Amino acid sequence: MFEGLIMFGESIARFSGPETIAYALLASLIGVVMGALPGLTATMSLALVTTLTLKLPPSQALLILICTYVGSIYGGSRSAILLNIPGTPASAASCLDGYALARQGMAGRAMGIATTGSVMGTFIGMFFLATFTPVLGNLALKFGAYEFFWLALFGVIIAGTLTGDDPLKGWIAGIAGLFIATIGQEPQYGYERFAWGLRDLAGGIQLVPALVGAFGFAELLTAMRDRQAPVKISAFDTVIPKVRDVLQYWRTILRSGLIGTGVGIVPGVGEDVAAWSSYAAAKRASKEKEKFGKGSVEGLMAAETGDNACVPGAVIPVLTLAIPGSAPAAVLMAAMIIHGVKPGPLIMVENPTFVYDVVTMMLFATIGILIFGLVLTKALVQVLRVPQHLIVPIVFVLCAVGSFAIAGRLFDVYVMLAFGLIGFFLRHYGYPMAPLVLGIVLGDLMEKNLRRALILSDGDLSPFFTRPIAGTVAALIFATIGFKLWSLYRNKRRHAPPLA
Repeated sequence: MFEGLIMFGESIARFSGPETIAYALLASLIGVVMGALPGLTATMSLALVTTLTLKLPPSQALLILICTYVGSIYGGSRSAILLNIPGTPASAASCLDGYALARQGMAGRAMGIATTGSVMGTFIGMFFLATFTPVLGNLALKFGAYEFFWLALFGVIIAGTLTGDDPLKGWIAGIAGLFIATIGQEPQYGYERFAWGLRDLAGGIQLVPALVGAFGFAELLTAMRDRQAPVKISAFDTVIPKVRDVLQYWRTILRSGLIGTGVGIVPGVGEDVAAWSSYAAAKRASKEKEKFGKGSVEGLMAAETGDNACVPGAVIPVLTLAIPGSAPAAVLMAAMIIHGVKPGPLIMVENPTFVYDVVTMMLFATIGILIFGLVLTKALVQVLRVPQHLIVPIVFVLCAVGSFAIAGRLFDVYVMLAFGLIGFFLRHYGYPMAPLVLGIVLGDLMEKNLRRALILSDGDLSPFFTRPIAGTVAALIFATIGFKLWSLYRNKRRHAPPLA
């Protein structure tokens, strides 16, 4: 423990230079602004910022990305409270009580509560990130190819189950992502798959252009289709949070922080599920259930604490298992790989200080959102008045230039455009994007470990089910699929018209 504290202190000292602090504050501000703008999700923000950090040293690039991540999740609460439009999906639960408080003339208090909950949630998540990651990292060293194959599939299945209204559509999106990951040369013998003689396609689909298209260009197309109504921002009072709100709801903060972190650790689930789970748990345990949905301080505190606690939680499986806990964490993991950081079980052996560097980056991001949340509220609110027709071309240029800048290939711009169109139509028909992204990210890991496992077992499938951890994860996957299929069948029978 003391060794961890020493490494954390050394990490803070390394990142305390004026240039690094300036990067952290600027990135937090960018994240808050992009998160506050409806339609610009945290995943999209990270994908765009990743393309802008390619020339920076890894430590500064990852600092900027993590501060953008934390800032954008927090920034979504601004439009949720003032416009009743969640800036990011993670802030949807905050609309219920945040906007109700704003309509009662307490928008400032609501933003203060959101800031408090976000800061406290991130601190709780950081605690577990610092303490749990080394433990899970050591445990992950015992995992073999069988376990990693099932964990990768588990992430795709759980993301498909929990991130949409229809689990079948979620699973189809996840399988499509796994298929996309197989495009290009086969990793062992270099055999071309699904390239159709195209040299660029034989090199495979690069992850960042695909993500920029799926979350950036697709968001733009969706925003252009759903034209935003003129913004009417509620007047607000002071945003300085009251100590009474923190002390009165400390149990809610602690519970929501634990739920948010726990949800973040589960591969593929994400911040929106963390916010809704925390909100539901707070409502069940509250003595003021009747206030929920009508301007409950406790409900808003729970939602904001839960979604921000999920951010450090989602980074834990990234660092220890190389499996992202959410869609934004998937982009962050891709950025780590681009910048030469190799997440996974060996990180605590090869680069143990990096874990504490990430905790330090989270700490700087939290300080950033606290400053901007309390000091620059009135200025940030003006961002919501920027008309959509000015934002769309700027973001499109960032999407195109960023995709091209990664490898200097026009093919990556085509990939971005193609994935933007695919993402737009998938959303239109109710297919969630998170399983698709996780499928693309985890497809390579899944295939390599499947091959490795079959070579080790000489083609025998039984170790996939007889090893304790592998068998447990496999059972969870089959139980999840079976339970969801049974639920769909039961609902279909319940709503079927009576026989004549």
